Amino acid sequence: MKELMRKPIAVILAVLIAAGSTGIGVYALNENNSRQQSVSGIAENNKEEKDEKKPLNTKDETVYILSGADGSVKRIIVSDWLKNTLGSTMLNDSSQLSGIVNVKGNEKFSSGANGSKVWDSQGEDIYYAGEIKKELPVSMTVKYTLDGKELSPDEIKGKSGKVTIRFDYVNNTYETVKINGADEKIYVPFAVITGVMLDNDIFRNVEISNGRIINDGDRTVVMGFALPGMQSNLNIDGEKLEIPDHLEITADVNNFEMSETFTAATNEIFNDIDLDGIGSLDELDESLGKLTDAADRLSEGSYKLYDGLNTLLEKSSQLIEGIDKLVDGSEALKNGTQDLTEGSSDLSEGAGQLYEGSKQLSEGSKQVSDGSKELSTGLDTLSQNSAALSAGSKQVFDTLLSAATAQLREAGLDIPALTTENYRQVLDQALSSLDEASVNALAKETAEKKVTEAVKAKETEITAMVTDAVKTEVLQKVEESVRENVENKVLASQGFTKEQYISAIKAGMVSKQQQAQISSAVDAQMKTETVKATVAQNVEAQMKSAEIKALVNQKVDEQEKLLIAQNLNSDEVKAQISEAVIKAKYARESIKSLISQLDSYNDFYTGLKQYTEGVDQAAQGASKLKEGASSLNNGANSLENGINDLKDGTDILKDGAIRLDNGAGQLYEGLISLKNSAPSLIEGITQLRDGAKELSDGMAEFREQGIGRLAEAADGNLGEFIERLQATSQVSERYNSFSGISENMNGSVKFIYRTDGIRK
Repeated sequence: MKELMRKPIAVILAVLIAAGSTGIGVYALNENNSRQQSVSGIAENNKEEKDEKKPLNTKDETVYILSGADGSVKRIIVSDWLKNTLGSTMLNDSSQLSGIVNVKGNEKFSSGANGSKVWDSQGEDIYYAGEIKKELPVSMTVKYTLDGKELSPDEIKGKSGKVTIRFDYVNNTYETVKINGADEKIYVPFAVITGVMLDNDIFRNVEISNGRIINDGDRTVVMGFALPGMQSNLNIDGEKLEIPDHLEITADVNNFEMSETFTAATNEIFNDIDLDGIGSLDELDESLGKLTDAADRLSEGSYKLYDGLNTLLEKSSQLIEGIDKLVDGSEALKNGTQDLTEGSSDLSEGAGQLYEGSKQLSEGSKQVSDGSKELSTGLDTLSQNSAALSAGSKQVFDTLLSAATAQLREAGLDIPALTTENYRQVLDQALSSLDEASVNALAKETAEKKVTEAVKAKETEITAMVTDAVKTEVLQKVEESVRENVENKVLASQGFTKEQYISAIKAGMVSKQQQAQISSAVDAQMKTETVKATVAQNVEAQMKSAEIKALVNQKVDEQEKLLIAQNLNSDEVKAQISEAVIKAKYARESIKSLISQLDSYNDFYTGLKQYTEGVDQAAQGASKLKEGASSLNNGANSLENGINDLKDGTDILKDGAIRLDNGAGQLYEGLISLKNSAPSLIEGITQLRDGAKELSDGMAEFREQGIGRLAEAADGNLGEFIERLQATSQVSERYNSFSGISENMNGSVKFIYRTDGIRK
């Protein structure tokens, strides 16, 4: 059955691959089903129409079908969203729905003839819902078979054995169009997807005819698809290519029980089949021939790639052995050169430092001596201004932090005052508290708290309502009990017990007239004030009993929980939660920007602080420099000459040692990296080899299942096949509403089916 799933996809893909670079002349319909033209011409005209088409308001429709476990329709609810793209103050609509309710606003509508509606939208979108009784475009039936015998949903519950669940989809919506000059039915193409979750304690060995199965250990999720009417649309021989119009699930079942099933049907995926560039049947045939030849060559080449990678994998072990030997040798070389480099580097570094120092000392000692007094004076002045500069920058930073604290608190964040020491930690914590999961949880918790408070506020009304309902039930039971006592007394006055009276009636010993008299006597007694008072007293007594009070409290609690759950699931509450999440997202971005700004100023502030501290230290050093500059200048010239000779020799030794050590180190590191990468290399070659094998197998399957299936299914009549595909797309485009749509609107519609579960 998986083969049947791949076939239609393989054929359509092959057509589109071929049509992408060639063309085919076929006949297609215009809107009046009267004029014939090539598909490429239609595609060009459609493109011009789309380019010229002005934007329209849109009707987005979702149809909910509530069904029994056998697929029988119980109720159809339609949810419509009028997207006011143009910002119209009045929205013209058409709808066959009854009981229309505006579900998100207070806008009203006025009704006209033939289901026309005019909404006072004032530029806003309109969301409304209603119900309808109408034949569905795709009807669905569900059948259950146990060990080969068909059973109803009630009959199969609790049973065990081999079960088959079959979903049949019947396409009821079509247009009559001309195909190759003849009138034929083209069904609106619906893709139907059905899903159900199965308990693994009940269902074992689950299989599906066309779909996927996902098992997490506890449950099995089954998803299947069908294309009802597509076999007829494309006029494909079912023996050569079967397009599924039903779905079967088989399993071994113990004590049958099943949850609800959900099915989605939509035609939107067929609205934009692109056949641009199709020119002639000969070109398509030629293109398919080239595609087949290319598939043969690619299949052959992929096999050669696989064979070559096998050889590479066999030789890779020799490469690993050679790398290991090189690593051992290079390590010994590296250890020897490292000692030489360290010694020569230390010697050269010391000599270089001495030489540079003596040279600078010689050249600068006089300048230092001359300028030390001026430098000391200038640094003293600058140092005196350091405190004021540092204090000013600190004040600016504190002002920024204070303003940021105020803004965040105004936005609703409860944070401590930001300081230079804590701002990063506080803002990071604020970011963490505003992640989507936390905000979503908090919003839900807040919503639940508000809804609960609102319901609790009406607890008195709820209690009164529940008490009245319970009292009605108690009254009925008390009246039944009192009537039985009255009836026994009336019968006793006639010399009967209840059992004797019933037996006498059956024996024909009591006439109809006597029965009527006794019944009238009982009714008369029940209407007496005494009996009424007795009934009232018993009712009041029972209402005051602990049992009835507990029952009232229980039902009040149940009613409150139900109201809370309903309100939490309302669109308004969901919208509030969504809005909170969106606001939190914007708040996170604002805080990130604030952190970046504060970090930038903090870098400036820290740098300025380090600068002023450095100025103070420099002022102290300048004073000492002035004192020793004169003595330093006297010995600098003699020291420079001696160290210069030492530096020349150590530089030569250092350069040679460094080059030798760098070369040995790079060689060793490179070989180590190569050695460490060897397992990945082997793994990569293995994966490449396995991938080449899959490519080889896949190309063979593509040639057989893609190109081969296309030629076999089309049976030499690819022109008609493309014409039918184009007609299917055009029919799909024209089906855009179930309950009605205005002519000046775009539309889309999808169908959601829910079947009842089967519970023991």
